[in-house]
Amino acid sequence: MLRPSDRAPGLLLGEGVELPPTVEIGGNVVIHAGTVIGGEVRIQDNAVLGKPPALGPRSRASREPPPPLVVEAGATICAGAVVLAGARIGEGAVVGDQSHVRERAVVGAGSVVGRGSAIDNDVTVGAGVRIQTGCYITAHSVVEDDVFVAPGVTTTNDDTAGRHAADYELRGAILRRACRVGGGAVLLPGVEVGEEAFVAAGAVVTRDVPPRTLVMGVPARPVREVGDEELLERWR
Repeated sequence: MLRPSDRAPGLLLGEGVELPPTVEIGGNVVIHAGTVIGGEVRIQDNAVLGKPPALGPRSRASREPPPPLVVEAGATICAGAVVLAGARIGEGAVVGDQSHVRERAVVGAGSVVGRGSAIDNDVTVGAGVRIQTGCYITAHSVVEDDVFVAPGVTTTNDDTAGRHAADYELRGAILRRACRVGGGAVLLPGVEVGEEAFVAAGAVVTRDVPPRTLVMGVPARPVREVGDEELLERWR
C-alpha cells in the first residue's frame, strides 16, 4: 500500500521505504515498497521507483517476485522515468527523462541512460556507459564498461519474431568494452560487437563484429581497422 508523505508534494511511499535526509525529491513521485535509496540521490518530478512488473499472459519472463529496487548513492532518476523492482542503479548513474528500466536490469556506476530509452529485463550495463536518446536495449543483453550507444539504436533477441517453442532461448546483444554503435543501427539477436569496434550509423549488424573493426552498411561489413588514435585511452 502507498501512503502520502509530506517530504515532497504528491509523494507516495510504499511500506518500508526510508529516505536519507540528503535525497532530493520532485513533485508527484511514487516509490514502491522495499525500494532502497542511497544518500544524495535525486528523484525528479513524476518518477516511479520500484514498480512491480506487469507481464502479458504469453510472456515467458520469470514470474518470481523480484527483489527490491536499489538506487545507489548519488544517482539521478529524471522526470517521468520508471524503474522497476529488481533493478539496480549504480552510484552516480543517470536514468533520463521518461526512460524505462525493467526488472533485474543493472545500470553501472556513472552510466547514463538517455531520454526515452528502454533497458529491458535481465540486461547488464557496465560502468561509464553512454546510452543516448530513444534506444532499446533488449532483454538478456550485456553492455560492458565505457560503451557508447548513439540515438535510436535498436537491439533484438528473437530470430523468430515470437513464433518459437517454449524452450527457445532469447539471445541479446553483447557490446564489449569501449565499442561504439552509431545512430539508428540495428543489431540482430546474439550479435557480439568486439572491444573498441565501431558500428556506423544506420548499419544492420547480422554477424559478430571483430575487435577494433569499423563496419557499415546493410548488412554491415568490415571497412577498416579502428586506429590507435581513435581508442578510448586517447580521449580520456
